[in-house]
Amino acid sequence: MELIIFLIIGALAGFAAGLFGVGGGTIIVPLLFIVFTQMGYSPDNIMHLALGTSLATIIVTSISSLMAHNKKGAVMWPVFKNLAPGLAIGCFLGAGIAGQISGLYLQLIVGVFLLWVAYKMFFGGKKQVVNHATNSSSADDANTQLPSKPKQLAAGGVIGIASAIFGIGGGSLTVPYLTRYGVVMQKAVGTSAACGLPIAIAGALGFMFFGMQQRIDVPNTIGFVHIYAFLGISIMSFFTAKLGAKVAHILSPELLKKCFSVLLTVVGCYFLYKGLV
Repeated sequence: MELIIFLIIGALAGFAAGLFGVGGGTIIVPLLFIVFTQMGYSPDNIMHLALGTSLATIIVTSISSLMAHNKKGAVMWPVFKNLAPGLAIGCFLGAGIAGQISGLYLQLIVGVFLLWVAYKMFFGGKKQVVNHATNSSSADDANTQLPSKPKQLAAGGVIGIASAIFGIGGGSLTVPYLTRYGVVMQKAVGTSAACGLPIAIAGALGFMFFGMQQRIDVPNTIGFVHIYAFLGISIMSFFTAKLGAKVAHILSPELLKKCFSVLLTVVGCYFLYKGLV
């Protein structure tokens, strides 16, 4: 039954990662929190396990998603090279920071973050669709509008730290960052998918390392990464991320984004309720 649950989580998360470019973590973290709670794990470790396991699964999701987007020519590799070092370093350090925050406070932080993502998705969907349809600038033109390499490196560091604390692939932060400087929505999503890989690898390693330092007593884990959950979710997300990416290139996701934002609002409120009550 546990494996079936993890497979279902992976199917939903992978599709969302490919379709919305927001990272499957926005689905994986809340669902793993619920599952780990039902499994009777210590409240002090549940949130950390959800975050660490989420980042580990995004390794597979991001590979699948970036391959699909790259075939469409939607990955801006020069921008990726500028952001990647900061993303990796920031996410590893972010895992250490998250390890020092109590599970209760992490619940509240993630709850507020999900509400912010929901707000941005609900009220920003129309603007993004317009950009997607009207902006025809090339990847090179978009690149010249971005800040200097040092500033992109610094931005990557900030996104990396936040990604570790929120257990996401960074799409919720990378996409708005790129579109702010005139990058076409389609290329922003594709580049964000590529950026999810260094975030996920560094974050997973960080949560493993810092989790082992705390010597948590939870079966089937390496640090703050649950092995069975990682395998189950990764298997399904690899396939469904490709499907989501294909759908993103043929359909306008405005209505779907609004529906997804409502779901995130409910989940965010749930985290706040559990953390405050």
